[in-house]
Amino acid sequence: MAYTRMNPVSVFDELRREIGRLFDGYGPGLGPVSALSTARFPALNIWEDGEALYAEAELPGVSPQDLEVYAVGNELTIKGRRGTALEEGACYHRRERGTGEFTRVVTLPVEVDAEKVEAALKNGVLTVTLPKADEVKPRKIAVQAG
Repeated sequence: MAYTRMNPVSVFDELRREIGRLFDGYGPGLGPVSALSTARFPALNIWEDGEALYAEAELPGVSPQDLEVYAVGNELTIKGRRGTALEEGACYHRRERGTGEFTRVVTLPVEVDAEKVEAALKNGVLTVTLPKADEVKPRKIAVQAG
């Protein structure tokens, strides 16, 4: 009989991901994400191929000096500061662009190799390349003739 090793923490990680998926696209009030909440936190796309995960965040007007990117295990954190100053004495008719500090923490579907993560900011889009940890990359297994 073959025994399979199970990591009990992985069960809770999967549960957390599933609960997070239930609320994707909903803001703090559990209604659809509003323009105000998307102004405060950067819009984010994440996708993957066999070698890495990729994240793109829209950050117009944010400079590289005002950004911090962290990757630990299967979590990506993007911290930053939007510096658009408000005009004193101005009467705003519409104000949808967020200002101040923001933090976005995302649970990734697999663990990444934090030592090889790269981030670049170009034309207001932050691109983070997160190479997958060797343990989670698919490996081709040679089949021997019996």
